[in-house]
Amino acid sequence: MLVCYDISNIKIIESGDNMNPYDTLWQTILKDLETIYSEETYAELFQPITGVYKYQNGLITMVVNGEFIKNRINKLYIGKINELAAKYSQTPVRFKFICQDEIKHEEVHTDRKISIDYRQGNLNAGFTFDSFVVGKSNMFAFRMAMKVADQPGVVANPFYIFGDVGLGKTHLMQAIGNYILDHDVSKRVLYVKADNFIEDFVSLLSKNNKNDEFNTKYRDIDVLLVDDIQIMANASKTQMEFFKLFDYLYLNNKQIVITSDKPASQLTNIMPRLTTRFEAGLSVDIQVPDLEHRITILKRKLTHFDESIEIGEDILTFIATQFAANIREMEGALIRLISYAQTFNLKIDMNIVEEALGSILKTRRNSNLLNENNYDKIQSVVADYFNITLEDLIGKKRHAKFSLPRHIAMYLIKSKYNLAYKTIGSLFSDRDHSTVLFACEKIEKDLKHDKNLKFAVDSILKKLDSINVK
Repeated sequence: MLVCYDISNIKIIESGDNMNPYDTLWQTILKDLETIYSEETYAELFQPITGVYKYQNGLITMVVNGEFIKNRINKLYIGKINELAAKYSQTPVRFKFICQDEIKHEEVHTDRKISIDYRQGNLNAGFTFDSFVVGKSNMFAFRMAMKVADQPGVVANPFYIFGDVGLGKTHLMQAIGNYILDHDVSKRVLYVKADNFIEDFVSLLSKNNKNDEFNTKYRDIDVLLVDDIQIMANASKTQMEFFKLFDYLYLNNKQIVITSDKPASQLTNIMPRLTTRFEAGLSVDIQVPDLEHRITILKRKLTHFDESIEIGEDILTFIATQFAANIREMEGALIRLISYAQTFNLKIDMNIVEEALGSILKTRRNSNLLNENNYDKIQSVVADYFNITLEDLIGKKRHAKFSLPRHIAMYLIKSKYNLAYKTIGSLFSDRDHSTVLFACEKIEKDLKHDKNLKFAVDSILKKLDSINVK
């Protein structure tokens, strides 16, 4: 029998209240959790939680014993808990788990009845501003994201985040959504990857009521989060539909957040009317973090595991050095190392690191060596084509005789290998990322109308193909 609770008019709950509607709801959810998960998981994570700490605007806050328990629940179980909350509550509610030292003693009141048919979407509860590790490479993006989340639709709309793969764009985007929901659960936040948007649109084309279904999902919202917009390239009909949706939400002051692997000006096969709208908002980039920042990220990741796990600073530095360009891969390497050590009950030292990560590191080293050789070949072919020395190509001379070939070489390396701009800059006498970004954008733009430039680039590409530079 389905039991529902109308709990929308209840104010904040102080510790010590017995069996109020929120505690009753939690006890109902607990019964399901006990049957869904193992006895050990239930006893460790959920059974010790005595009751609801507080309620505010549909957000039910629970206090757990320690950072490790909080991280496990928010990473692995929060989706199921909120799914059960939606099942048993007639009004929109959302659970949040914090540990004891996060409790803020502040008086919060709410008597607003929530009657909106709330739809949470598929946000990852672990992607919050608190769990985002901030450094020089992402400081500006982080601060602006917090401002956008604090005043959605006001500060920057659209908010466009770009950067290479695995640097935290999705985390930052979803942190905006989670922050908004934590402060007002009635807000309708929809997160969608661009490929899922395309699938939704294509699947509805064959239905008679496609417009009603599509509009219900994508227009009846307050915040739209679109991940990896570059995937929409060449999908002209989907782009047109997204253009109409974008304008509708924008004109109604709904917040739009977009991520991409490149600046809006570099998006290929995306209609200009869209890219110009992306550029009209605020664009921020996330760069590759420096070594110190990467080590900090690994230390933060360690808090998700049992406190008994000990990994020395030298090992963290080694991992951070080996996986410099992709934070996701770096974190994956740490997880693999810990899992390997726990499986065989081993103490983690450099020998165990080589055992656990040896195959991955060997593959990366071979791949890096191959790519580095290819970068050199691109530079050499470009230098030969323009009859200049390799030293002049990568050097500091600014004459057009050297700067144009240099820009072409940067553009080709970016096009073929999608390296971070900062990484490409290191191949050209340590130029900064903005210099490389300017060069790539200029060549891409000039190729559309400069026949001589296009001929030169095409000729260089043919030469690269002939010597198997893929």
